[in-house]
Amino acid sequence: MTQEIIGKKLGMSQVFEDDGKVAAVTAIEAGPCTVTQVKTVDKDGYNAVQLGFGETKRLKSSQRGHLKEAGQFKHLREFRLDDTKEVEVGQKIDVGLFKAGDLIDITGVSKGKGFAGVVKRYHFAGGPKTHGQSDRHRAPGSIGAGTSPGRVLKGSRMAGHMGNQQVTARNLEVFEADPARNLLLVKGAVPGGKNGLVLIKKSGRGK
Repeated sequence: MTQEIIGKKLGMSQVFEDDGKVAAVTAIEAGPCTVTQVKTVDKDGYNAVQLGFGETKRLKSSQRGHLKEAGQFKHLREFRLDDTKEVEVGQKIDVGLFKAGDLIDITGVSKGKGFAGVVKRYHFAGGPKTHGQSDRHRAPGSIGAGTSPGRVLKGSRMAGHMGNQQVTARNLEVFEADPARNLLLVKGAVPGGKNGLVLIKKSGRGK
C-alpha cells in the first residue's frame, strides 16, 4: 500500500500543545486522492502508483482518455512502490494514512524571489564601507583567479534566480490528522506558498 499522498498547503496557524506551549503548524488539505494508474514490473519495468488530486472540468483529449475509468483530476503524480498487489484503479487514499506523532517528509516548490544578489541569495558580507569604496557594498568581490585556472569555475556562487525550486522538508511531526475534513496539521513550516501543491510521505528516517 502506498504511504504517500498529494495535498495543498492552506497556510500557517498556531495551536496549544498538552503542556500549554504554543506550536506553529502548517495546515494542509491532504487528499482525498484516487488511484488513476497502477504500473508493474511485468508491464512497465517498475512498480508504481499514479494518484490524482483536485477536481477539474477542463482536460485535453489525451488526458480524458487516460482518466476515463477514474475521473477527472487537476494534478497527477506518480509514486514508486515495492509491491502493487494491494492497489487498484479507483481506490481512494486519504489523510487516514497518518496519525498524530508520525514523522513525514513534505516536498514542495519554494517561493520564487526573482533575481537576487549575492548578499540576499547566499548571505555574502559585501565589500568594505570605506577606504575609497563607493559602490561595492553589496558586490561579490573577486570571482576567480588570474593565470591559473584563468577562468571562472562552474558552480561559483553569484547573483541569479532565487527560489522556485523543489525543496523537501524532512522529519516533520504530524500534530493532527482529520480524515473527516481532509486536514493535516504539521508542526513547523512547509515549502511553498499558500495553495501550493505538496507531496507528503512517511519519513524513512528517525529523529
